[in-house]
Amino acid sequence: MHLKSQESQVAEKSYIRADWQGGYQSLTQEFDYWIDDIEGQIPTELQGTLFRNGPGLLDINGQPLHHPFDGDGMISKITFINGRAHFRNRFVRTTGYLAEQKAGKILHRGTFGTQKPGGWLANIFDFNLKNIANTNVIYWGGKLLAMWEAAEPYRLDPYTLETLENEYFNGALSAGEAFAAHPRVENNCYQDGGAPCLVNFSVKPGLSTTITIFELNLAGEIIRRHAHSVPGFCFIHDFVITPNYCIFFQNPVTFNPIPFALGIRAAGECIKFQPNQPTQILIIPRFPKEGQEEIKFLETQSGFVFHHVNAFEVGEEVLIDSICYQNLPEVEPESDFRQIDFEASSPGQLWRFSLNLKDGTVGRELIDGRCCEFPTIHPANVGRPYRYLYIGAAHAETGNAPLQALLKIDLESLERQFWSAAPRGFVGEPIFVPRPGSEKEDDGWVLALVYDATYHRSDLVILDASDFSKGAIARLHLKHHIPYGLHGSFTSEVFGEI
Repeated sequence: MHLKSQESQVAEKSYIRADWQGGYQSLTQEFDYWIDDIEGQIPTELQGTLFRNGPGLLDINGQPLHHPFDGDGMISKITFINGRAHFRNRFVRTTGYLAEQKAGKILHRGTFGTQKPGGWLANIFDFNLKNIANTNVIYWGGKLLAMWEAAEPYRLDPYTLETLENEYFNGALSAGEAFAAHPRVENNCYQDGGAPCLVNFSVKPGLSTTITIFELNLAGEIIRRHAHSVPGFCFIHDFVITPNYCIFFQNPVTFNPIPFALGIRAAGECIKFQPNQPTQILIIPRFPKEGQEEIKFLETQSGFVFHHVNAFEVGEEVLIDSICYQNLPEVEPESDFRQIDFEASSPGQLWRFSLNLKDGTVGRELIDGRCCEFPTIHPANVGRPYRYLYIGAAHAETGNAPLQALLKIDLESLERQFWSAAPRGFVGEPIFVPRPGSEKEDDGWVLALVYDATYHRSDLVILDASDFSKGAIARLHLKHHIPYGLHGSFTSEVFGEI
């Protein structure tokens, strides 16, 4: 695809902020319908279910939330069967969601800035944050789980999306115990004779932080669990795995609990980035051998990472590809997230970190300077060497901007393929789905929700993962918008009408 020619068709600034803001309106309705308004054709080989999670409500009965990450989780499900697609969405009926819907007002403080009405007196010494189950949704061990990193998951019915109960993995988790929203699935774990394994973690922050690692088998049972104490406060959303290690980036931030305790600020507003401090890289053995050190600490220059692409081992080195920011975009009190000045912030960019485990050094190089987020790869290559990645990207090559495009990068040839929804389309996290029986790494499809400001609706866009120059091979027009989401997953299981 000729990148320049597509870019030149759109004005220098590829978006209008008012268009982007439309994707941050609440969706209060729950739908259940076959998608009939389709451009192009759904591949008949594409069979299974796409699950998405994200904040569905950006206000409670007209009372606005201070930050979208405080919004109640809403699961969207698109089921593909015989060249057709069915849509359903439902809110996760968390305890807090039900209580606030009944009361018609905000009853809980939000992690990222939302306070209960009534000023500091209404919020002082209230540490009871609402589990909003809004960050990710996965199907594993025969269970559909809606996840939020600060508490236990909610289990849902994969057909109806009805909320069933909290999931404690046969008592391995206790009530309120964290279970992060960014699990990694290893396709063939050598420790388990080549069986798939889901690896996840939890963070219990404080003056020192406890990181607990969980490994689950295909039955959804926690088969390995080990906890590690790390000096200092950790703000960690994502991690990577290799066959032998779990690797975390400890971003250089501090947390001042006093304004939070006194009801003056929310927890997220008390986190401050420390630009003069290095980023710590924590390397934790998954299967520690006798005499092996528990954690290896390496350092690299200051930066902030929300999401990693992948990691893999090459001899004595571990290579990690990550989206890195110069600093943490801090949440300011009294600010309106819809009025963000994109140009005033530094973009997330794609970097490769090379960790030499023998001499303890860290190298880093820029893979792509375009503003990007939400990477996806072939699921069989998690923790293994890989060639292709797909990622949400800005339309323009330079500067910070909302995600309006999808970018494919060939890490061997460094060739790029690019598809853009600009000027009035805004993309969410792409998901790569392999073609059944395929042997080539990029043989499959890339699925992404795109908010179309022209019609105030969302489309599900399907691209041929091997060739973006074909454009969207199918564009499924929904009857409504879906507020900008966070994470999701695809399963070859068909959960829907047949």
